[in-house]
Amino acid sequence: MSLRNYRTSNPVFNGYFWDGGKSSAKKMTVAGIFLKSIFGILIIAAITTYIWKLNEAGTSVRWFTLGGMLGAAVISVLISVRQHWAHFLVPLYMVAKGCFLGGFSAYAHRNFPELPYQAIGVTIVTFFVMLLLYQLRIIVVTKKLRSVIITATVSIMVVYLMSWILSFFGIKPYIWGTSKLAIAFNVLAAIVASFALLLDFDYIERYKNRAPKYKEWIATWGLLATLIWLYIEVLRLMQKFAIRF
Repeated sequence: MSLRNYRTSNPVFNGYFWDGGKSSAKKMTVAGIFLKSIFGILIIAAITTYIWKLNEAGTSVRWFTLGGMLGAAVISVLISVRQHWAHFLVPLYMVAKGCFLGGFSAYAHRNFPELPYQAIGVTIVTFFVMLLLYQLRIIVVTKKLRSVIITATVSIMVVYLMSWILSFFGIKPYIWGTSKLAIAFNVLAAIVASFALLLDFDYIERYKNRAPKYKEWIATWGLLATLIWLYIEVLRLMQKFAIRF
């Protein structure tokens, strides 16, 4: 595929990010999304570290994990239907996700000390690889590709929801085991999560300098949600490989 005909305005590579562009302060900007994303990552990392230390001190963090997961799900629904509230709902989402990741990562660290750090590294590398593929238009986000990614994401979320409900009835779905089928599903989920980053990049590029200012929080929420999902899938996959091999 020839790249000469694709001219991009992606700020990370063409300098727009650094000079601020021509938009008014009332419009969504990449700089605003960047700062909010950094803020979110710091909040999540701080809470995750705190809960991690609680776990190492012998405190049970099970309710932090469960409460964070359910809280993040409820807040996500609220953000979807009340986007104008995003400026205070998204920070609450960050807190909830920090609680969830703290417990989730602490469990992995207790059994496999190096895996959380390795999963973070893989997530960061994947983010920049997908950003480069998007920027160079090696992968172009078309309407068809967007539909495929959204359909795959929703399908995976439905499978997770059904398996979680079944677990209350003592039924352990295959996706939680270490069988070849479970690993294959985990690999598929990680790939879909990686491609979901393209939707976040596309959303930012299409609506920067056009959408209202509060949309920065929506874009930040989407980007953080995808990164966290990717990290979880990578960490779960590493755990399965560690147990199996």
